[in-house]
Amino acid sequence: MNAPHPPKVAGIDPTIPTPAHTVAPVPPAPTASPVPQTSPAPAPGTLLQDRLAGWVSDLTTLHELTERLARTGTLEPALQELLCAGAALVGARRGLVALEPADGLGPHNTLGLGLGRADLGHLETVPRGALPYDSGTAAEIVHPDLFAEDGLDPRHREVAARLGYAASYALPLVTDAADRLGAVAWLYDEPAQPHERQRHLIGRYVQYAAEHLARLLEVERTRACMATIAEELLPSRLPRVAGVQLAARHRTGPRGGGDWYDALPLPDAALGLAVGSVTGSGPSAVAAMGRLRASLRAYAVMEGEDPVAVLSDLELLLRLTEPARCATALFAYCEPAPRKVTLAGAGHSPPLLIGEHRTEFAESSVSAPLGMLACWEAPCVEIEAEAGETVLLYTDGLLHRTGDPMDRAFTRLHAAAASIPRALRHDPGAIADHVLRTMLPDGLDEADSEEDVVLLAARFD
Repeated sequence: MNAPHPPKVAGIDPTIPTPAHTVAPVPPAPTASPVPQTSPAPAPGTLLQDRLAGWVSDLTTLHELTERLARTGTLEPALQELLCAGAALVGARRGLVALEPADGLGPHNTLGLGLGRADLGHLETVPRGALPYDSGTAAEIVHPDLFAEDGLDPRHREVAARLGYAASYALPLVTDAADRLGAVAWLYDEPAQPHERQRHLIGRYVQYAAEHLARLLEVERTRACMATIAEELLPSRLPRVAGVQLAARHRTGPRGGGDWYDALPLPDAALGLAVGSVTGSGPSAVAAMGRLRASLRAYAVMEGEDPVAVLSDLELLLRLTEPARCATALFAYCEPAPRKVTLAGAGHSPPLLIGEHRTEFAESSVSAPLGMLACWEAPCVEIEAEAGETVLLYTDGLLHRTGDPMDRAFTRLHAAAASIPRALRHDPGAIADHVLRTMLPDGLDEADSEEDVVLLAARFD
């Protein structure tokens, strides 16, 4: 590997062997004076037809590859598709892509094709200016024979020998707006470089890929921003109240939703628990969720022992300030010492009582969501919990994400709660996790969905 190698051009050998079934040519008849045989000149249109066929083939290849790339909806699959398609176009076996947006806002990511994490770690030890790629340049970088190249950085030579590549070809990821996103490089096992036709194809493909990645990057940033805002509008930590253990789980959709929860200590050693959902998604729903939660906290402090009054005030506020919006909510006034829970719901699913000897839904009354009626009111429901029992509040997103009809989803939720192992029942966080995993298996609780999910578990000592 350390000996210099003569460079060669990467690609498919254009020589096509004669098919086995081809009939042997008939020998010419002998003549008295042999005439030298000359190859017939190609027809005038043959070269043009070959060239047109090559163009059509190139366009078809680019169309298929860009179609595959366009079907990727998140950054990581798009980067992997870029690496695989580019490797096929330039005739390489391995490669890597470094996502390093020039604006510094991230996200930063490095992915490899045929390279493990350890291999990428070795490449990171090469000085910045000596890497086979440079995310700060706008030109291609070609190393047709690394070991025959004068002035190659010693560390780069050492890493190349260790990883077993002898040549590299890199292109920048630059959009039409001249914003640099990073760079992509492909590595050859032997000295090689793409020929002119391959460079043209990969250049076109990478140009399209950069624009697609720029759009996905903007979506990724928006999602992260919405998730951060939604999380900041929810409690950063749950209160510590004697006699009750609390745990919450929140899964936000890609556009940000209006599901929320709250837990706040109230006078006389009481505890207020609330979950709710605002219609819609996106920034408007997140902002409305924040206003609704803040208002409910104020009403709970003033009249939390009467959940119906709390929700009535909340409904009046919503109807006066945001008449075009509706929401569901459930508020519970908990007294830890007697393990008594008084609750009222507005169009919200009933809480689930999980204990050693029973798993049942609370018999809450059916009521309309907030903002749907000119005057909202519903009777309270009281729950007497036993020691060691857990009251589980949740939003409808948990049911909707299953894809089942609501009656079947409720049945699945009841079965998931009833199947909680005895060893986990002392931990409300473990209870919430078990319900999530059982209701939404195979990582569906973490997958992108239009539905938010909220679980709030309160275990009474």
